Amino acid sequence: MFVDSHCHINLEGLGDRLPELLTHMRERQVTHALCVSVDLETLPQVLAVSDAYDNVFASVGVHPDHEDVEEPDVDRLVALAAHPRVVAIGETGLDYFRLEGRSIDDMEWQRHRFRTHIRAARATGKPLIIHTRAAAEDTIRIMREEGADQVGGVMHCFTESWEIAEAALALNFHISLSGIVTFKSAKALQDVARKLPLDRLLIETDSPYLAPVPYRGKTNEPAYVADVAHFVATLRGDTPEAIGRATSDNFFRLFPAAAALLPATHAAVPPTLQ
Repeated sequence: MFVDSHCHINLEGLGDRLPELLTHMRERQVTHALCVSVDLETLPQVLAVSDAYDNVFASVGVHPDHEDVEEPDVDRLVALAAHPRVVAIGETGLDYFRLEGRSIDDMEWQRHRFRTHIRAARATGKPLIIHTRAAAEDTIRIMREEGADQVGGVMHCFTESWEIAEAALALNFHISLSGIVTFKSAKALQDVARKLPLDRLLIETDSPYLAPVPYRGKTNEPAYVADVAHFVATLRGDTPEAIGRATSDNFFRLFPAAAALLPATHAAVPPTLQ
């Protein structure tokens, strides 16, 4: 019923618990997950997880906050994205939250990296997974300048204003809500969640981080995306089943390479994990 559109189940010891995580997913009716790359050094782990489990997909990208890692050019990303389990480019974007004494002008290396990822997405035709933190205006500006709307994608773990959501929606992007939306302090984000068009909504865990209520403070995992769905359903006056159905449909429409990996007999409705 539910799809975790963004997780990192190769990190923080989750990779050692994969059979347990998959069992928990089955128990909570979470059928699929997208394991997202944060750098090329750990990409082999992401691909290994996706290769091992038919209901886990992969992406290729370098997180904007990761320094002292391999800096890919467009050709490198395009080549890596040719792997049959890779359905997206990212995560990429901008993060000015931890400047550590630097100015925003000093973060040109992040902006260059972001442009490289958008160009790779356009070259491959695969959608983007975008991270933005304390950098929303520059993020939207570069998306416009580089033609990110030509491939679309998702603003993952969204925490910005409705105005930024509208700008992203106008650029052919989906909005993904994480466990943050369940936090008592997230009133503004909850208002955004109510306003989002249902056909542009995704849900995620960003596990192992940001576990939703009632697991806040614990290690997150893909099964908990069901709790995000239930909370969002309550916010919107809908049922968890309707949110699950819509967000799963949205996921496979946004990531056609993932839909192409589904068994032909289940192309329209993703199968429950066996």
